Amino acid sequence: MKKLPLYLKIIFGLALGILWAFLSTQFGWNKFTLDWIDPFGMIFIKCLKFIAVPLVIFSIISGIAGMKDINSLGRIGAKTIFAYLITTILAVGVGIFLVNFIKPGEMLDEEKRIENRIQYELWVSDQNGSVQIADDKRFLDDPKYSSYIKEKTKSSRINNNDKITSGLTSKKDNGPLQFIIDIVPDNMFAALSSNKLMLQIIFISVFFGMALLFIEETKAQPVIQFVIGANEVFLKM
Repeated sequence: MKKLPLYLKIIFGLALGILWAFLSTQFGWNKFTLDWIDPFGMIFIKCLKFIAVPLVIFSIISGIAGMKDINSLGRIGAKTIFAYLITTILAVGVGIFLVNFIKPGEMLDEEKRIENRIQYELWVSDQNGSVQIADDKRFLDDPKYSSYIKEKTKSSRINNNDKITSGLTSKKDNGPLQFIIDIVPDNMFAALSSNKLMLQIIFISVFFGMALLFIEETKAQPVIQFVIGANEVFLKM
């Protein structure tokens, strides 16, 4: 019997997941799902995470080290950057479209929406005119919210606003090329230990692969063979 292609298995799994979510909501199976099914999903996600970094590292190094013409590296790099920019633009465009179409904030309960709006206006008022509210709504000036403002935000205003202001101030002080500086890690092992620093991991991999092209072939070959073998192992995993 012919095996199902991977994409059909993925679609089949998604369909089963949606069906199970609907049935568990209707028949009260949520506790059973959390106790006996969710752990397997968490294990699967963890497996994907722990192979992500080595898979990226070994695949990039083996790809670069396997090139015979060093001059082609520049062309490949330019194409990679172009593809990265295009996919980033598409991702941002899809995100903006979905946010405006679905409007997820409207799904929040009214009390939470009011609280978030008041926190936003309180933060704007603390910026001494450097930030302007984007619409005509003014909850702080509305008498019907005066008691709510005093009750809900008196204790949390300082903490929340200080965190937001400090974060924005640090970003404001950064130069236009800060993102390039952030790509280069100051500690290779710290970068390799976090899935969130993927650009730094890619930089390390590209740098390592390029270095292999510039050393003697007799010294590079054992390393290249190890990298190729490790890449095959993680692909199989």
